[in-house]
Amino acid sequence: MGCGASIPKKCKVGGKGKKRRSVIQEVAVFVPTIRIPVDSDVAHPLRGLVSKELVDRLSKFRDRVVALSEDIYCADVSDVSELQHALEEYLPVVLGLTMKESRLESSVEFRWRTLDDDQECCLSSAWYEVLSVIHMMAMLELFEANLILIPKNGQVGGERKVSEDAKKDVVDSLLRASGCLDYCVHRILVQIPAQVKKSFPSYFQEGMLEAISIQALAQCVEIQLGLASECEKATLSVKRRLACELVSYFSQAHYCLSGCDTSDSFGKKLLLFLKWKCMEAKAVAYYYHGLVLDKGNEASSHISAVCCLSAADDLVADSKRACLSFCLVNPITRVPPPWGIMRNMHKKIPDAACKRFQMYGYLFEQDNNSALQSLPDLPEFALSLRPEGYELPSTDSIWDNVDSQPQIQSLKEHLDDEDEVETK
Repeated sequence: MGCGASIPKKCKVGGKGKKRRSVIQEVAVFVPTIRIPVDSDVAHPLRGLVSKELVDRLSKFRDRVVALSEDIYCADVSDVSELQHALEEYLPVVLGLTMKESRLESSVEFRWRTLDDDQECCLSSAWYEVLSVIHMMAMLELFEANLILIPKNGQVGGERKVSEDAKKDVVDSLLRASGCLDYCVHRILVQIPAQVKKSFPSYFQEGMLEAISIQALAQCVEIQLGLASECEKATLSVKRRLACELVSYFSQAHYCLSGCDTSDSFGKKLLLFLKWKCMEAKAVAYYYHGLVLDKGNEASSHISAVCCLSAADDLVADSKRACLSFCLVNPITRVPPPWGIMRNMHKKIPDAACKRFQMYGYLFEQDNNSALQSLPDLPEFALSLRPEGYELPSTDSIWDNVDSQPQIQSLKEHLDDEDEVETK
């Protein structure tokens, strides 16, 4: 289980000599878990079935990903980009193992582990390896987005000062992450036999992958809403629409988990994050909906506006408690300062609710129609964002004409292979 948050200024060594985070982190973009590849014996199972050049290429690219992955929690944006590039180089080569004509899909056992708790999952499936690579690419996009929003040298717990251009870069990263995960659900999981899926870790459940994909879209809208709140030209109707979309995205993500096993710390943390963010989104949506209704001239409009603003005030208080619950579940994370759209809402919403009740409280005494005094439904809007399209790269040309027939080796080449295995 992992929760990729801002990168620590110091990392300490712990357990099996691996890098560990030594400080309590802060979360802007939630990164559910980061899994990294572990050294696996690629050469021995493939020896004699494919050329030595192909085996060396596959081993070289995977070893590079393994080496770059170990220090990811101590990385900066450029390090993350380097690791992404290494994954992109490795993927076309490993894809060759999935080709039906190669008949090598289950020939190699691939090992991966989560960074925080060292839990390993080893499966003899090339499609599992491809799934793991693309999942890691998505997690790194989320991880990089969080790095940008919580600058490494920023004051801990202080106000986040991020440029508009940087926020747009974050939106691009989130859309790419959503696209990778959406592809995993609809194009890769269907390639993997049910018997293999039974051995998957919990974070590879279909509903879990869908939830994180939609969560990434939700956080795109969250940033867009924050930018709109700072723009004088953005109307109340535009802000309300974005806030209502935000509610829909977080609600959909939460619903995706309804059929998933969320009993482990990973599932619990994700559930609490979505619950917290959904409460915040509803608070903002009811706030803007109340302000729009308040522009009406009828007494019923003012009554509905007061109901919306009162609900928003209650939701802000509930969201603070939900945030604390999220932060206290392992891995423990720092309570973040309000940022984006919520930066001013913790004051604006209670003030607006109090002011409108003082202005229109008498209408509740004059009007005995309980239906008018109930909380109105939020308007529904068509969702504007979709995951960015992702497609697998073409298989590396080194696989051309490979048919997994036994390769004829010279005695010297065979002895060289034996020496390499013995030295590993």
